Formats: sequence, C-alpha cells, structure tokens
Amino acid sequence: MSALFVVAGSLSLVLAVLGMFLPLLPTTPLLLLAAGCYARGSNKFHHWLIHHPWFGATIRRYQAGDGIPRRARNKTLLILWVTLMVSAWVVRQKPWLWGVLAMVGVGVSTYLMRLPLARPDEDH
Repeated sequence: MSALFVVAGSLSLVLAVLGMFLPLLPTTPLLLLAAGCYARGSNKFHHWLIHHPWFGATIRRYQAGDGIPRRARNKTLLILWVTLMVSAWVVRQKPWLWGVLAMVGVGVSTYLMRLPLARPDEDH
C-alpha cells in the first residue's frame, strides 16, 4: 500500500512541476497532495520534499497554517493571468475555451486570495 502512495505522490509532484509552466495544472495543491501521499508512503520521500530548496518552505508554511508571503501570492497571480491570456490568444479560434480559461483563472485566484498571508517578518 505504501508503494501506491509513493507512486501517487511522485505523479502529483511531476504534475506540480508541469503546473509551473502550464496554466491548467494547479501547482500548490498538487505539491500539497504529493506531500500528503509521501507522508503516508515514505518518510524518506516526505522528508526530501518538505526540505526541498524550491518547494519545502511553501509546504511547511502551509502545513503549519502560517500562510503564504504576499509577494509570492501576487507573483503567482500575475504569472497565472499572463499565462491565461497567452493561452487565450493561442486558442483564439475556439472562443468556448476562453470560458474554461476564465473559470480556471477565477477559481485559482479565489483560492489564492482566501489563503492566509504570512506575517511581514516572514515574507521572503
């Protein structure tokens, strides 16, 4: 059973990394899912992920309920909407996809805006 959690965590982590470049894949929720799967499947992989130089601080802060830095949230929102606009331009021949992109943008933006913000002294 633990091998299944490791496989699911690894798949989630790969999708999270892809989500850094593709607007339809939500990076943070996939990272949190990977951390949860690794916590149940492998202490070694879980430890590696929560201490990873790129992902670890975000996961630890989120799990502790400390929120995300305002700068990180704002940067994420900017990248999200720029990427969505570029995607809308790419699929300009299919206006029905604009609605899908808009729903993803509004959903992810709402999620990010509802997250607690880290105190200013923790804002890195």
